[in-house]
Amino acid sequence: MSQTAKQRRSSIKIVGKMIGLVKPLAHIMAAAVIFGTLGYLCAIFLTIIAGFSLLRGLEGKDFSHLLFVILIILAAARGIFHYAEQYCNHFIAFKLLAIIRHQVFAALRTLCPAKLEGRDKGNLISIITTDIELLEVFYAHTISPIMIACITSLIMVVFIGQIHLYAAIFALCAYLMVGVVIPVYNGKKGGQKGMEFRTAFGELNSFVLDSLRGIDETIQYGKGNERKEQITKRSLKLGKMQKDLNHMEAFQRAFTNFVLLVCSFGMFFLTFILYKNSRIQFEDMILATIAMIGSFGPVTALSSLSNNLNQTLASGERVLSILEEIPIVEEVEGERKLTIPKIEVEGITFAYENEVILRDCTLSMNPGKVIGIHGKSGSGKSTLLKLLMRFWDVNDGKIKISEEDIRQIPTKSLRNFQSYVTQETQLFHDSIANNIAIGKQGASREEIVEAAKKASIHELIQSLPNGYDTNVGELGDALSGGEKQRIGIARAFLHNGPVLLLDEPTSNLDSLNEGIILKSLERESKGKTVVIVSHRESTMGFADMIYDMDGGRIS
Repeated sequence: MSQTAKQRRSSIKIVGKMIGLVKPLAHIMAAAVIFGTLGYLCAIFLTIIAGFSLLRGLEGKDFSHLLFVILIILAAARGIFHYAEQYCNHFIAFKLLAIIRHQVFAALRTLCPAKLEGRDKGNLISIITTDIELLEVFYAHTISPIMIACITSLIMVVFIGQIHLYAAIFALCAYLMVGVVIPVYNGKKGGQKGMEFRTAFGELNSFVLDSLRGIDETIQYGKGNERKEQITKRSLKLGKMQKDLNHMEAFQRAFTNFVLLVCSFGMFFLTFILYKNSRIQFEDMILATIAMIGSFGPVTALSSLSNNLNQTLASGERVLSILEEIPIVEEVEGERKLTIPKIEVEGITFAYENEVILRDCTLSMNPGKVIGIHGKSGSGKSTLLKLLMRFWDVNDGKIKISEEDIRQIPTKSLRNFQSYVTQETQLFHDSIANNIAIGKQGASREEIVEAAKKASIHELIQSLPNGYDTNVGELGDALSGGEKQRIGIARAFLHNGPVLLLDEPTSNLDSLNEGIILKSLERESKGKTVVIVSHRESTMGFADMIYDMDGGRIS
């Protein structure tokens, strides 16, 4: 979790940051505010004019047809203005959600791959999906209502002030109480609970995602009930948190309604006293009370928003934390062609968080040679490959390519320069051809087939009913571990970088297939610098030089 997320911002700061994202659509927001204000004024003066008409009737005066026409016009205008306001608000909301998603993915683009190494991916998925969706409440139902409430309340204070100054002061205090004091108090009281709920929701997503991915192992070792109990426990905990939030919102809503009643009766008694003291007319007393009761709509909307904003602001905090997180590794802009160079690792030390992974490691990789790094699991072999690709920067020492520190090499050039085969090949729910084609943008079918042949998987693919158009299923479930591995190797061959980094390329293969892959690697890697790491001694067979790694040190 980023530092920003650990030190949670105040609700005011979160709102300020989120409002800043509206700037490109400020003209539409202005239209929404105008339509919303006019709509509420139509609704308010509809009741005021209706009350005025009843007073005329009580006094024995004839009912004016003009007043009747005005009431019809106000009622129709209220509906039209409300529709226009909601249309503008939702246009802004959905447009901004698309923009925010784009910005989040762009932020992840700069934060990765280090961001996803060891990251709670379920929590990240929760941020990208449900947290961003919750921001719709803010952009469609929060920003313009705040401005509408301010403008409408000021207009009504002026209107009531025409009746009496004391009534205007009382109305202003009532609006501030309902529209400012109660929402701010509710926000401070429920903000932390909202953040805790969103975090717990993300953790449950992660746990369920892990459970689905490991369902085969769970069934094999009879851990189904244990896993089910843990999901139930987490779900009940989340349900209790939701129940607490609902109770809090119910209390806040009840308290707001109580304040509305108090203020309404307060205006009535204040104007009654003024009437008894001959400071205002009877009609003024009634109209001021009606105006007070009828004008609470905008500020009541703000008070109601505070009941729902706890989770929304928590979601906003989590999204903003992603957008503002500083990358662990800063990308180097630009692009240039790199020759097949000598790669040197000079006394590097690397620690992930507080755990030291590599200590004072030094090795040299000559151009066109196959370098083997052998060691048991957890010795730091995979971490070394990721440092060569600059997933992270070393804490001490240097990694050089042609005497140049890789921290000075343009990131795009470095990526094009290297082909990388991971321990676990990630396959997408798509065809085999498209999964291999990830290795090279715009790759032709001929290039894909050639790469598959180099990885010794072409014949297998051809034997499938749909050949290269066969769908691999979710996470490649339609293929065996060894078949996935060979698709990963085919990607690397298609990418065709002069440096080939292989992380346990035969870990999921039997001895026969291992031999086939190693023979293919030996044949197809001529002229490339190859770094292959494995805990298997048999995999080291075609290496020109072998380094042993143990406890983060190379010998």
